[in-house]
Amino acid sequence: MSRARGDSVRALVDEVRFAFQPLINIKTGAIVAVEALARPASAHVQDLFREAAKRRRLTELDVELAARALRATAEHESLLPLHLNIFGGTVVHDRERLDRLRETLHEVGRREQEITLEIGTPFARLDTDQLLEGIEKIRSDGFQIALDGVGQGDVPLTLIADTGPAMVKLDRAIVQGLPDEPSRMAVVESVRHLCEATDSQLVAEGVENDRQLTALRRNGVRLVQGNLLAPANRRPPQAITVPGVAAEVTDPQAPSINTVASGPRVTEFLSPATVLSTDATADKVRGVLADHPEVSGVVLVDEHNRPQWTIDRNRFLLAVTGPYGHALHAKRPASRLADEPRVVNTATTAMEALALVTRSDQYRMYDDAIVVDEAGRCLGAVRAGDLIRGMADMKVEEAAALNPLTRLPGSDAIARDVARRTASGEIFAVSWLDIDGFKTVNDTAGFSAGDDLIRAIGRSLTDAAASLSSVQVGHVGGDDFLLVADLDDLVTLAETILAPDRSAGGVDISLSLATLVCTTATVADYDEASRKLAPLKKFAKSLTGSSWVMSRPGSERIEVLRGQQQDAPPVPRPSYPNLAQSPPPPADGFPTQDPEGMPRH
Repeated sequence: MSRARGDSVRALVDEVRFAFQPLINIKTGAIVAVEALARPASAHVQDLFREAAKRRRLTELDVELAARALRATAEHESLLPLHLNIFGGTVVHDRERLDRLRETLHEVGRREQEITLEIGTPFARLDTDQLLEGIEKIRSDGFQIALDGVGQGDVPLTLIADTGPAMVKLDRAIVQGLPDEPSRMAVVESVRHLCEATDSQLVAEGVENDRQLTALRRNGVRLVQGNLLAPANRRPPQAITVPGVAAEVTDPQAPSINTVASGPRVTEFLSPATVLSTDATADKVRGVLADHPEVSGVVLVDEHNRPQWTIDRNRFLLAVTGPYGHALHAKRPASRLADEPRVVNTATTAMEALALVTRSDQYRMYDDAIVVDEAGRCLGAVRAGDLIRGMADMKVEEAAALNPLTRLPGSDAIARDVARRTASGEIFAVSWLDIDGFKTVNDTAGFSAGDDLIRAIGRSLTDAAASLSSVQVGHVGGDDFLLVADLDDLVTLAETILAPDRSAGGVDISLSLATLVCTTATVADYDEASRKLAPLKKFAKSLTGSSWVMSRPGSERIEVLRGQQQDAPPVPRPSYPNLAQSPPPPADGFPTQDPEGMPRH
């Protein structure tokens, strides 16, 4: 860069100062990173960029601002991961200039792995192949990648899928419309599903009030940024948590969106790790711990950012501050006082991580677990206390949602399972089970006999779900149960429920089972499944004996698989069809004719 050109850029940034705003995990209250925001003294930052564009110095200004943000952060000696903003055009047209940023990074003693570059709009006029190539080069240099402005700017959704960024930042314009604008809620949900598919973390920007925060929390968003929780400040935060932010378990409408059977992933509890190289001396580690009392430990990594050792704060300080401790250890490698890291990956569930932590040696019971990516590189740490608190909260939420009579989950659990299967494009079945003439049981045998009957059916459903891995069971109230299952397990499930003879207080009992086969083309969500099941249930209850009816996609017929219509001649019970292997028609993958010998409606 010539002196004249350099002076031109420096003249634009001489009066720029920086503010720092945290990114917060609202599940744990942890500050996971801090973003550096340019604040010109006498203009808006967009005015600065427009002036630079007129002088054809936009990419120079872009990188210079990022470099100065690095220096400003270093002045405050913050150890938190740092987010810097870069235009997509800089990545495409002036990628070499980013080497200047790396030089500054090394000057201030930071590592690429601690920096996330937020690649921002505009993207419309950029060559996609060159952009992807540039992003991959930046990632190979060690930087983390985030895509900024999603939902408002011209960010192609395919760019998220093609890059698989570490984070996707939802634009504040989307958040401003929450929770009153359904279209904005739909955008949040869609982007969240896309992030789950690409293993990206979704960050919501511009959270200004409690209603927005509640809407995001209920939609499964875990990372937020905004003035409600932590406004931008002239200094990076010194604490590592924001008090009072963690999700309240008393909110009955705040279900966990991640519905894998064994609970949320460990990444929902991720906090920044304080990282030093493996050759760091004990004196270096002691200085970091002394200057930052909020740090619980240090991770020693190799040149590829792979964790080799972990240092617990209390045990380390006890060793180096005891008699002769400084003389013995100060100039020697800190790894001599370290332990092997407890490593988990991003697919590890919180329950699995908690088991790893609590089943180890007693003196390490509260050590952090270190989360790594597929290449073994350190992504952060998960504190044992956060895991214990999170799992306790989850159990409280689950207990509050259980039906007190059967101890089965309610409709919320079924709704989440349907949403998960629909989002992943599965073909599955939702069934509604009902006790025929249940009022007669209560009126004849008494409420206690009715309760015993419901408990017995609940136990049968629990046993069936335990033996059939795809089955999810819910007790939605009274004598109504909902079941979700793969097609392969459907016949076995129905036979287990309907075949046994049942009675209560001397009254013979029959059951009605209505099944709706669901595809993404025919059922969009739980509400639609419930609506389509209602007439099927009504028809099933019109049959005599324990009955089973089914509706398949692409057909208006209701197949009677068990039971018979009143006043109709007896029909031999047919064998159940092979639901998973029935010959598919071109349209929807299901037969348009009833199996031979089955009554039609």
